[in-house]
Amino acid sequence: MGQALPKPALRPFLGEDTPVLAAIFAASIEGLTGDDYNEAQQQAWASAADDEEQFGKRLASELTLIATLQNSPVGFASLKGVDHIDMLYVHPSAVGQGVASMLCEALEKLAGGRGAKSLTVDASDNAQEFFLKRGYVGMQRNTVSINGEWLANTTMQKMLVHGPAPGVPK
Repeated sequence: MGQALPKPALRPFLGEDTPVLAAIFAASIEGLTGDDYNEAQQQAWASAADDEEQFGKRLASELTLIATLQNSPVGFASLKGVDHIDMLYVHPSAVGQGVASMLCEALEKLAGGRGAKSLTVDASDNAQEFFLKRGYVGMQRNTVSINGEWLANTTMQKMLVHGPAPGVPK
C-alpha cells in the first residue's frame, strides 16, 4: 500500500516567515510561469521580493495565510482589504497537493465572513485556469509595468453571496 501524502495545514503569517515566503514567491514565478512570461518578465516580477523588508511589510499589511506541509511553509496567500486576493503562490515542489485550493478556499471564507459579496484577483496568465475551476469569471485584461517590463494579467471575480438554500427560510 502506498503512503498517503501529508495534508497541508494553514497558519497565520509571522514576521520571521518573510525570507522563506520571498523564496517561495521567486521559485513559484521562476518555476511555474515560463510558458506565459519570458525570462525578463519573470525577473522583473520576482524582484518584488528582493527587498525583504518591504516584502514583509506588504505581507503584514494584509491578511496573509501560510500553507505548510510537515510544518514547513510551501505556499502563501494574502487578502487585501476585504475582497481582493493580492497574492497566491505555491512552491513548485508542492503543486498538485491541494495547497493553492486550501489557501484560496480559506481566503474566500474569510472574505465572506468579513461581509464581502464577491472576491477579485488579478490572475497571471498561468493562474487563470485554477481560478476558472474555482468559479471565478474573467472581467478584464490588464497590462502592468514592473521594472520596465510589461506583464499581462486578468482581473477575475467570484460571487461569494448566494441566496438561502432551497427550503431554508429567509
